[in-house]
Order: sequence, then structure tokens, then C-alpha cells
Amino acid sequence: MTAKTSKSFLSTIAQGIATLLIAVVFFSLGLWQLERAKALQESLITATQVDLAFVALESVTTARTSLPADAINRWVKVSGHYVGDYRAPNQVDGNGTVNDWEVGLLQVGTNQGILVVRGLWSERLLHSDIPQAMVIDIQGQLRASQSDDHSLNGDGVISRLDSSVIVGLTDLDLFDGYVMASSESHNGSRVVRARPTPEKLSSRIPGYYWQHISYVVIWWLMAGVVLYLPFYRRRVKP
Repeated sequence: MTAKTSKSFLSTIAQGIATLLIAVVFFSLGLWQLERAKALQESLITATQVDLAFVALESVTTARTSLPADAINRWVKVSGHYVGDYRAPNQVDGNGTVNDWEVGLLQVGTNQGILVVRGLWSERLLHSDIPQAMVIDIQGQLRASQSDDHSLNGDGVISRLDSSVIVGLTDLDLFDGYVMASSESHNGSRVVRARPTPEKLSSRIPGYYWQHISYVVIWWLMAGVVLYLPFYRRRVKP
């Protein structure tokens, strides 16, 4: 084998390896996109199938820890007394209505606390006769903390429904997330007021199922093209 032939052979091998590597990368991207499509379907099922049974808050999560995935959107019950009251501006309910909400800081036990969406801020004086020392029984949906600000923090104002924005305002050990109260009661007597409807649940995986599938097809088609090109070049080579 001459030096020229040897060099040509090594060049062909290198091109072949490079071609295979590129094809493998495209094929792997297709597999990743396929997993995203599968995860999207599973998240949609999880988002729309929520256990409607009420469970104790402390049975699904603990204070000073991140909210477990299987605790998000669970219907919970918790008792305590309010030790703080905040206005959460520009909140959007499940009907798309924008309003300011009243959010209470509920002390649970001796040293724990959680944010509770009680109702509309405009109706906060309807039950001003309820003293802070009164134990209130809460039922509602446990939601994940908001990540986007809806306003600026200020005196008695919180920018989003997130315990981290009040961590410097209380000595309580705070639960992650917040409760959208569906009912409040004291000794069996219900506190009657309008309650905001929770936002509709949606998937946390971005995109649409068929969008992900189309990308799978594109990645694998590109892998096929990369593998076919060397043979095509041989066929058209004079």
C-alpha cells in the first residue's frame, strides 16, 4: 500500500467515524425529544388528575423544605390562627379575572406558618370581628409558590404568593407553597365570603405533544441524511 493510498484510507475512516458520530448525536436528540413528549403526556395526566380527598397539611409536606411534587395541588386541611395579613395585587384567578387578594399568614402549632389566600382584598373587612387569637380551620388546595412577581413588595404588600418574600418578616418556620382556601370555619361555624377560583392546572413541560414528535422526526431524518450523504457522493462522483 502506497503512502498516498494509506493516507486516503485513513481519511475515509476518519470521515466515516465523524459521520457516525454526527448521526448518533442526531439520533440521541430524537430520543431526548421523544422522552420530552412522553414526560409532557404524563405531566398533563398528573395536572388534571388531582386527589380530591382532604389530608392534613403536615402529612404531605414539612416546613423549611421544598414542596414535594406529589403534594402540589393536593386538597389539605390545617388549623391555626392568623398572625399576619397581606395584599397580593394583580392576581389572576381560574376565570382570568385580575384582582387584589387577601393573603393571611396562618400560624400552625407553636412555630410553623403558611400563607393562605383567604379571598378578595376588597372584602377583607367583612369579618373584621375575627380576632387573631381565634383558631381557624382551613380547607383548600395546596399550590406551588409563584415564581413571577405581580407587583413590588411594600408595607403590607407581597409581590407574589411565595413564603420566601416574607421570610424576613416572621420567626416562624414557613411551609413552601400556599393554600387557596375553599373554606374557613371556627368551631363548625363557616366564614362566608367570596373565594378566588384557583388557576387551571397545566403541564410544566413546555411545548405541545405533536410539536415534540415533529422534532423527533426532524432529528432522525437529519441522522438518516448524514448517513446517506457518503453513499450519494460516491454515486455522483465521476
